Amino acid sequence: MLAVQNVSKSFEGRQVLQPMTHTFRADQITAVIGPSGCGKTTLLRLLLGLLQPDTGSVMLDTTELTPGNAGQLRLRVGYVIQQGGLFPHLSARDNVTLMANYLGHRREAIAERVSELAGLMHISPDMLARFPKGLSGGQRQRIALMRALMLDPPVLLMDEPLGALDPMIRFNLQNELKDIFSRLDKTVVLVTHDMHEAAHFADEIILMRDGKVVQTGSFDDLLSSPAAPFVTDFIRAQRADARLAAP
Repeated sequence: MLAVQNVSKSFEGRQVLQPMTHTFRADQITAVIGPSGCGKTTLLRLLLGLLQPDTGSVMLDTTELTPGNAGQLRLRVGYVIQQGGLFPHLSARDNVTLMANYLGHRREAIAERVSELAGLMHISPDMLARFPKGLSGGQRQRIALMRALMLDPPVLLMDEPLGALDPMIRFNLQNELKDIFSRLDKTVVLVTHDMHEAAHFADEIILMRDGKVVQTGSFDDLLSSPAAPFVTDFIRAQRADARLAAP
């Protein structure tokens, strides 16, 4: 279980995240969405322990995330960023196995886990031997996801993981990842600016504006029972895709 309890954050006197309480359920994909500057990336960084809240607490199971234990608890959280964030001087395999090697995992166990994840992500041995510059954008994101899952964390956080991909690669990877996520049995939190992506992946959507949660629910909830005019306006603004059009 991952939860925030009355968490808020300010920078230079400006409150970018107003007090928020929410439990991110296990075995569920939650999408956090909203316009630029709404606080969604700040929330993700708080969940990861890269920022400390001004008020409240971040809980992983029954343990509060603090500066003293953030490094250890972070091993239980996978993290994927836009464009993957792979180390360019390491091969794909070495990127994936970096933390497992650092922690002294057995070589056989590492090889078995890499093989399992490569099968899940449709990554060939040839791709694992390449350096990031020799991989396509979609392949780099698959490798980044393998790296995030290498230690088999119960929580997976993703910050605009498909945002830098061209539309065709993004569409194909969205469909593949939805199937993969359904088999992962993890708490997944996805930050995105794209309502279609949120509707495609998420069991639950958190729509934010100006640091506040405007509405939480399924896409159908937001579409049929908007909590504020902003919800309808935000969806309407993204109706380039016919699947998001109102009935």
